[in-house]
Amino acid sequence: MKHTLTAIAALISAGLLAGCGNIHRHGLAPARAQQIEQASACHKPRLTPELEDRILALNPTNVTAQDVSEVLSRAPAPRVVNIHGGLASVIPRMTSFSEFLIGMGYPALSLTNPGDGTYSFSCYESSEKIAGVIAWYYEKEGLRPMMVGHSQGGFQAVKVLYQFARQPPARLHVWNPLTWEEEERWEIVDPLTGENRPVIGLQLPYVTSVGAGGLTRLMPNQWDMTGRLRNIPDSVEEFTGFCKGRDLLGGDFLGYGAINHYKAIGSAAVRNVWLPTKYRHGEIPNTKHLLESQPMKDWINNYRPAPEPIVTPELDVQFNADSSHILWAADVWFSIKKHWVLELQRLIRARRAHAHDR
Repeated sequence: MKHTLTAIAALISAGLLAGCGNIHRHGLAPARAQQIEQASACHKPRLTPELEDRILALNPTNVTAQDVSEVLSRAPAPRVVNIHGGLASVIPRMTSFSEFLIGMGYPALSLTNPGDGTYSFSCYESSEKIAGVIAWYYEKEGLRPMMVGHSQGGFQAVKVLYQFARQPPARLHVWNPLTWEEEERWEIVDPLTGENRPVIGLQLPYVTSVGAGGLTRLMPNQWDMTGRLRNIPDSVEEFTGFCKGRDLLGGDFLGYGAINHYKAIGSAAVRNVWLPTKYRHGEIPNTKHLLESQPMKDWINNYRPAPEPIVTPELDVQFNADSSHILWAADVWFSIKKHWVLELQRLIRARRAHAHDR
């Protein structure tokens, strides 16, 4: 049996690596990296007292298209760290998702890697590196990043959470996404307190995984997630796991049954969302086409997920356009908008409290 599983794993690995979705990073020279960092800081949207008041007045669970265009578009946004799956063919689909977010009003600056302009990380890049980059972004931008993982990228998103959940004396390097090199430090300056804090223990606001599991569990790079993939640590506040039936690559037992459900180890708020079986595993992030219909954009902006921990949403309207993957896109967009507001409110309140204490 052991030899059989090893042989299956080898075949799957060979098939996936033939069209490997890795990204070959070429870091910038330190001087050029510093120029880009300084230019980004200069062009970052400024929060005026009037804009701060309008942001604080927003309801995070009822963010309208008008709120995005008139208020949030004038403010910075949390970095969204997209992690694509194992095949090169899924990279353009994750790019499609980033273009969808941009079309819905999310700033492109918060979706692209500043060093090379790419829209996603590979599931083959180390979880230590991704965690270190996230810490770098938080220190520089003041807003905690979010993660969106697809297929093996969903595995990697959960791995990053486990990196943050490690206990001292474990340490994580800060990674610079401009030079693509680790920095000789394991702490950042917390932008809300001004005090040094370790990378270990950082808690993210929102993380989501779609289509993680299935036969890709047999990939050697996923063996360390045995028994851990569906268990979400406290290094995230809110986690949404998406699954669907007849999913050989991303669903355990073909995506059927409660074995596919994510659950919290501790205090994380975990939701499980069942997508239509007709959605194709490798194409779910392909969502840019939804921007072509204003009625679909309106439906997505008005979407409010059910509060239950396990839900099976249904599309309650017919569109005269391709609406594939709209339920996934709407649910993720709702959460990204929600935490965009919450992160800004958190930053504003911290700054005001600091000013008051002076």
